[in-house]
Amino acid sequence: MASADSRWELDCFICLSIYTDPVILRCGHNFCRVCIDRVLDTQEGAAFYKCPECRAKFRRRPALRRNITLCNIVKSFLYTRPDQEETGIFCTYCLDSPVPAAKSCLLCEASLCDDHLRVHSKSPEHVLCDPTTALGNRKCSIHEKVLEYYCTEDAACICVSCRLDGEHQEHQVESLDEASEKKKEKLRNVLQKLTTKRAEAEKRVQSLQERRRDQGKAAGVTETVTAVFRDIRRQLEDLEKRVLSEISRQEHRVSLSVSDLIRQLEIKKDELSRKMRHIEELCNMSDPVTVLQEPDTGDLCDTVDTETHDIQVHGAGDLDVGLISGTLHTLYDIITGINTGIYVQQPTDLLVDVATAGNTIQISGDRKTASRSPSQNHPVTPERFEYPQVISTRGFSSGRHYWEVDVSKSVWWRVGMCYPSIVRRGDQSLIGNNNKSWCVRRYNNQYSVVHDSTEIPIPDNIPCDRVRVYLDYEAGQLSFFSVCDTIRHLHTHTAALTEPLHAALYIWGGYITICGAVRSWEKLP
Repeated sequence: MASADSRWELDCFICLSIYTDPVILRCGHNFCRVCIDRVLDTQEGAAFYKCPECRAKFRRRPALRRNITLCNIVKSFLYTRPDQEETGIFCTYCLDSPVPAAKSCLLCEASLCDDHLRVHSKSPEHVLCDPTTALGNRKCSIHEKVLEYYCTEDAACICVSCRLDGEHQEHQVESLDEASEKKKEKLRNVLQKLTTKRAEAEKRVQSLQERRRDQGKAAGVTETVTAVFRDIRRQLEDLEKRVLSEISRQEHRVSLSVSDLIRQLEIKKDELSRKMRHIEELCNMSDPVTVLQEPDTGDLCDTVDTETHDIQVHGAGDLDVGLISGTLHTLYDIITGINTGIYVQQPTDLLVDVATAGNTIQISGDRKTASRSPSQNHPVTPERFEYPQVISTRGFSSGRHYWEVDVSKSVWWRVGMCYPSIVRRGDQSLIGNNNKSWCVRRYNNQYSVVHDSTEIPIPDNIPCDRVRVYLDYEAGQLSFFSVCDTIRHLHTHTAALTEPLHAALYIWGGYITICGAVRSWEKLP
């Protein structure tokens, strides 16, 4: 245990109290993390950052590295020292040997042990408080009187003279204890919100770690694809290589993305923990002045960037099974009699719902083609869209399905899926312009995917005569592919699906047609 003579070595140079979460600068000096952070914040914009103790200069804000050894020493000291010595403040009048102080007198500006406290004056002007070294902060700088009140209008601690004769005499004031309790209540609310946010961050980290452990399924998908191509003629060998390469690329991308997200969330957890420790210290303080003189922290919860809600996971933890399955289904369509190990259900027709078609949409007799035309004088009903778009009669609430749409005869279009609860009128009713629909879009020869009015451009200007849509409802994945000479993956949306999904079409000019039927499959073995 640290001796009384070396006890001061455990005090922070800034706050003069025992270290809390000590960190070290490159110059070798140690400080409480909260203390040095505040000092460095005040030096923002200056030519140099300086060490408060040795004045060493740093061109950039110095990185704060935790001093683990010093942290362990502090913990050991706090654990083994007597409870009475926890403040580290000693009696002013015990000169022969340091004796822990029991109280401090604001009038005398001295700290007293139990023996000296018994003979100390009991008159009202001798105000006693918990042991502290910051006795000057407990007196009014103007009248040199003890601070007794808190001015709510100026957010300042004041003495009785300030209240009766000074500039605060017309202001609303409270007792120090009352004001301190109000601020502590605000701090507790902030602490509760930060605790919730940290729990959310921990939950998301655990979820990502579980998804990373599940990446072993990539090996099973690779084995299945390899087995399929062993049964196919030699001329399809190049397709096998392309699929395996795609799996490898996705597996690498998934690993990097999940690791990066975990790293970001761990950083946010550390930041939340640091702020929580500081607030807990304030809430545990018995000195109301110190609590009230602390800068207001009521907006801490709003400025914390977990805000973990601002770090999003966009399907980073899964392989794009839609692309792999799409290739296998292409083989299924080309080569019959090959045992691919994919159980495909009987194809079923996908038809559009005439009752939902906009007034400038004409539907063919087989209900598979939608074209732009003059007003059809459709009756206005709650189900009918205001814009030139239409959805399918059938919805999907489970399973894996795919279908294709011929868009070669339309210049501007949107193809996607939506919930039946999508609004039918106003700009929010457009497919992709709300959180109930997803689509791939062509506009001015540019392609993009749209969800909740957020547009993600597709970089290459690719030919797209057909759009293939894949839905894996249980996995919450909706994938779009361009079908021309080859099949090209455009984008995969990942979301927690809550309603049945219907196919949705938007036509600005020309016409688009649903090709063939919906194919559904059970699983990859």
